[in-house]
Amino acid sequence: MIGTVVRYEPRGAARELLECRDAEVLIAGPAGTGKSLAMLFKLHASCLAVPGLRALLVRQTHASLTGTTLVTFERAVAQEAMSAGLVRWFGGSARQPAAYRYANGSEILVGGLDRPEKFLSSEFDRIAVDEATEITEMALETLISRLRGTAPTYKQIVCACNPSYPTHWIKLRSDRGAMVMLHSRHADNPAYVRADGGLTAAGQDYMAKLQALTGVRKLRLAEGRWAAAEGVIYELFDPGAHVIPRFDVPAGWPRWLSVDFGYTNPLVCQDWREDPDGRLYLVAELYRTRRLVEDHAKDILRMLADGPRPRAVVCDHDAEDRATLERHLGMSTVAAKKTVSDGIQAVQSRLKLAGDGRPRLFLVEGALVERDPDLVDAKRPTCTEEELPGYIWAIKPGGALKEEPHKENDHGCDALRYVVAERDLGVRPNIRWF
Repeated sequence: MIGTVVRYEPRGAARELLECRDAEVLIAGPAGTGKSLAMLFKLHASCLAVPGLRALLVRQTHASLTGTTLVTFERAVAQEAMSAGLVRWFGGSARQPAAYRYANGSEILVGGLDRPEKFLSSEFDRIAVDEATEITEMALETLISRLRGTAPTYKQIVCACNPSYPTHWIKLRSDRGAMVMLHSRHADNPAYVRADGGLTAAGQDYMAKLQALTGVRKLRLAEGRWAAAEGVIYELFDPGAHVIPRFDVPAGWPRWLSVDFGYTNPLVCQDWREDPDGRLYLVAELYRTRRLVEDHAKDILRMLADGPRPRAVVCDHDAEDRATLERHLGMSTVAAKKTVSDGIQAVQSRLKLAGDGRPRLFLVEGALVERDPDLVDAKRPTCTEEELPGYIWAIKPGGALKEEPHKENDHGCDALRYVVAERDLGVRPNIRWF
């Protein structure tokens, strides 16, 4: 479009992505290499260049899309075009999804896969998936089936992600040749690395944060490896089997809350439902730092507004926090059984596939109510699902594994253990009625 200026310095994998015309493309690498930015610039440039192009920008959840990806798009990619009136935001209506609308008739629909109703009936020329390791392969294939747009351009889906564990479906899909993988590196990001290879001031700051990470998160986010944690406790955890799409929970299913207190570390409150066969489903989760217990209680009450009263609120043993929570919830709590070994074994038993081929414990997609920006910035887990692959045994000075977990990034796993112990280990702690 005449008069439009798009300022961008693509390097390495970012430049490869702009030139790539393969139907399925994955740009993957460590945190801070500019993967999402490259994907967004390609989407924006395509809409400017091809009148009438119809695109989709998506993440697993609507909240994560609006809180991160769309902010990057508006501030770093489309700001000048929006200021010039070449792109405008349409907030959606009862009939039409939210979208960025271009003066030449192109548009980028936006949404989360937890709310797909308004866009999955559409057809697209381009699709971009941010943080693609969060979605399922079935979701990807559903999106690919919508690549039937009519604009005069090639059809393509682009995924961007940090590495995950080595057997993640998206890596296996790339390994077998169904998807082209482009390897992004820190040198690709001019905001952090100068053309001569030296770090900018912002780059020095950011790389120091990455180097301070430990274990599997450092391998993935700092070094870009598709790595599994050594000494992982829940080896049977498989997102393909244990993470399931959202569903309408039947009204008669019992509800259990599990709480692990924290302030500098996150307070975790998990909302579990139990089906008639005794399977547990994590349907909602609060996972936030630097909030007082009474403020968390308000969030918990909002979470409890939908559905039955909990059969029990199973809590960490902090007496003061329990008393505060009871006072603000107006209900009693029970002290969790905190013996670690038998609790871990009980969780492991539920993760095993039963005779019908299904486990007895599930995490529901999009269970996280609100993503903590401080945890995102610190590259720490933001929910229990993100904790599980890095939940490892502690290591003795000689290198042998202890029979206890490494006490780091384990707050959701603790809450998970509490609810399973409550259901499976015959625990009935003293109840303080309020």
